[in-house]
Amino acid sequence: MEILTINNVWMMVCTALVFFMHLGFSFLEIGLTRQKNTINILFKNVFIICVGLLLYYVGGFNLMYPGFEEGEGFLKFAGFGIGAPENGMTPEYADGGYTWWTDFLFQGMFAATAATIVSGAVAERIKLGAFMIFTLLYVGLVYPIVGSWKWGAGWLDQLGFYDFAGSTLVHSVGGWAALVAVYLLGSRIGKFSSEGKPQAIPGHNIPLATAGVLILWLGWFGFNGGSVLSANPELTSLTLVTTCLAAAAGGVGAFVFSVILYKNYDLTMFLNGILGGLVGITAGADQMSPNDAVIIGVLAGIIIVLGVALIDKLKLDDPVGAIAVHLICGIWGTLAVGIFGKLASGEQFVNQLIGITAIGGFCILSSFIILFTIKKTIGLRVSEKEEIDGLDGHEHGMDAYPDFRINQH
Repeated sequence: MEILTINNVWMMVCTALVFFMHLGFSFLEIGLTRQKNTINILFKNVFIICVGLLLYYVGGFNLMYPGFEEGEGFLKFAGFGIGAPENGMTPEYADGGYTWWTDFLFQGMFAATAATIVSGAVAERIKLGAFMIFTLLYVGLVYPIVGSWKWGAGWLDQLGFYDFAGSTLVHSVGGWAALVAVYLLGSRIGKFSSEGKPQAIPGHNIPLATAGVLILWLGWFGFNGGSVLSANPELTSLTLVTTCLAAAAGGVGAFVFSVILYKNYDLTMFLNGILGGLVGITAGADQMSPNDAVIIGVLAGIIIVLGVALIDKLKLDDPVGAIAVHLICGIWGTLAVGIFGKLASGEQFVNQLIGITAIGGFCILSSFIILFTIKKTIGLRVSEKEEIDGLDGHEHGMDAYPDFRINQH
C-alpha cells in the first residue's frame, strides 16, 4: 500500500503540472498575437479546460477506456459518468500505479490540450461561438475515440503502434484540426500582400510568450513524467532527462538553423524550437537514450524552421506556429520511435506510419465535417470590422490593458 501511495502522489503532482501547462499555452498565445485580441484568447483557453474536464467526466473517459475485448478496438462506450470499480483504490488497479480517481484526472488534463492547440492557430479571426461548438465536439468525441485506439488498448495498440505520451494522440490530433481550421478560415487581414508574400504581424508581448514556453517546458515534466504511470525511479528519471535534452536541442537546432537561413537571431523561432523538441520526444521519451533525444530534438528544431516557411508558402496563416510545432513535429516524433531507441526496426516504423495515417485521416475528416458545417450555418469567421477593431471589444466588451491602451490595427 505504501508503494501505491508514493506512485499516486507522483501522479497527482504530474496532474498538477499538466494543468499548469494551460497557463503556458495562454501566455504563449496572447504573447504572439495582438493586444486587441488578448481577452478573446484567454476566454477560449479558460473555456477549454473547464468544458474539457466536464466532457471527459460525462463520457470522454469511458469512450477512451471502454474495456475492449480481444478482436475489438475501434469504438466502444462504457457508459455515462464515472464511478470507481471495486478495486479502484487498491494495488490491483493499474498495477498499483495510481487510483481510479487519479487516473481520471490525469487523463482529463490531456483531453483539453487538443483544442488548445487549435485555439492558437485560429486566433484573431474565429467567432467565439463557432470555436466553442467545435471544442465541444472535438474534445468530447474525436479525441477520446482516437485515444482509445492506442491508450484504451484498441486496434492500434494491438497492431504494435507506440505513442508514449502523445506526439500523435494529443499533439497531432490537435495539429490536424488546426490545419483544417486555418484552411477553412483563411488568413488574417494584412498577413499576405497583394502579391501573396507573407508579412509579419508581430505579437504584442514577447516576454509573456517566453514565459509561456518556459512554463510549458516545466509542465512537460508532468506530461511525460506522468506517462510512466507510476513513480518508477529508473523510468521517470530517464524520461525527464530525454525530455529536457530534446527541448534544449530543439531550441538550439531552430535558432542556429534560422540564423544560417535568415541571418538574424529570432527569439520566436528559438521558442518554437524548444516546443518542437518537446513534441518530438513525447512519443518515445521512455525508449530513447540521451544521445537519441538530442538527435531527435535537433532535427525537430530544424523541422520547425522549415515547417513555418512551408506554412507561409502554402498561404496558410498560423499566428503561433501551432501546425509546425504540434502537427509536423508530432509526426516526426512518432516516426522517430521506429528509427531510434529500444523499439527501432523496420516493422515498428511501418506500425508508426499506419498509426499516423489512420489518426490523421480520421481527424481531418471529422474536423472538416464539424468546421464546414459550422461555416455553412452560423459562420466561422468574424466580420472585417470586428477583426480590424479587435475581438476583445466586439465579443467581450472589455480591454486587456485599459490603463495603457494602444490602438493596433
